[in-house]
Amino acid sequence: MTDDLRLPSWRPGPARDSVIGFLDAAPELPEAERLACFDNDGTLWVERPTYVQWDFFVDALTTRSAEDASLAREPELAAVLGGDRAAIAELGLVRIAMALNGLFASITPEAFTAAAREFMSRAEHPTLGRRHASNTYQPMLELIAELRALDFAVTISTGGGAEFVRAVSQDLYGIPPESVVGTLVQYEYSPDDLGRPRLLRTRGVFGDANEGATKVTNIQTQLGRRPCLAAGNSAGDREMLDWALTGDGPSLALLLDHDDDEREVAYASEAGTFDAVEPILEVAERSGWTVVSMRRDWETVFAPDPA
Repeated sequence: MTDDLRLPSWRPGPARDSVIGFLDAAPELPEAERLACFDNDGTLWVERPTYVQWDFFVDALTTRSAEDASLAREPELAAVLGGDRAAIAELGLVRIAMALNGLFASITPEAFTAAAREFMSRAEHPTLGRRHASNTYQPMLELIAELRALDFAVTISTGGGAEFVRAVSQDLYGIPPESVVGTLVQYEYSPDDLGRPRLLRTRGVFGDANEGATKVTNIQTQLGRRPCLAAGNSAGDREMLDWALTGDGPSLALLLDHDDDEREVAYASEAGTFDAVEPILEVAERSGWTVVSMRRDWETVFAPDPA
C-alpha cells in the first residue's frame, strides 16, 4: 500500500512521517516483539470535561440515590452528587474511587460488564453532542489497523478501571478484554447457595492506580513484554513512553497534544492521581517522543458513530 493511502485521517507532516517510518521499519522486529500499548483516556477516546468512567459512576449514583437516600450521607458520594469540586479535591481521588466502586460491590463481573455496556449504549458526552461510544479517535483506529496488519499485539494500558474498559474494548477498538491493563478492582471468591464457584466485586482496589511507573510494572506483570510502540497524552504515561524507546530495534513513543478547541477541547493533559513536576510537552521534546497535534496533524478527529 502506498503511503498516501495509509492513515487517511492523518495530515502530511513530521508526526505522520514518524508513524509511517515506524510502520515501514516494524517488519524488522521479530513477531514476538511486536507489542503496542495505548493509553485510553485522552489517547483513544475523549477524557474532558470528565472521564467516561466517571460519568458511568455518576449515572449509577444518581439512579441509586433516588432509591436509597442513605447514599447521600456518605461524604464521598455526597460530594459527587453535589458536584462539590472543593470537597472532591479535599477527599482525594482514591477515597472517591473506593466509594464509587462500592456502588457495584457484591455483584459478579458479568453483571458489571452488562451495566457498563448498557451505559455506553445510551450515554452522551455533555458538551460535544455525541454519544460516548462515538468519541473514539479515528486516526488512532487507523493506526491500530495498520499495526494489526503487521501482526502486532495491540493492547491498552489505562489509568481507569480495567473492568470498565474491558467491557467495551472489543466493540470500540477490537481489543479483547485480556489485552487491557488497568487499575484493578479486588474480587472475593464466594461460592453461591449451591456451592458453585462465584466471584464478587468488592469496593477495594488491588495495588496502586495504573499510572506513572505502575503502568510499566503492570504491563510487564500482566502482559510479560515491553512495547515497542506506546501512545499516551499525559504525565501518567511518561514512564511507559520512555520504556518503549529502550528496546532494541524500531520503536516509537507518541504523545497526543489536545490543542484543538474547535473540534474537541484544548487543554494541557495531566495525570489523574499525581502532580507532574514539569509540563509533559517539555518532557516529550527532551525525550525524543513524537508529538501529535490534534489541530495540526489530524484531518478527522472522531470515528463514525457505531450505532
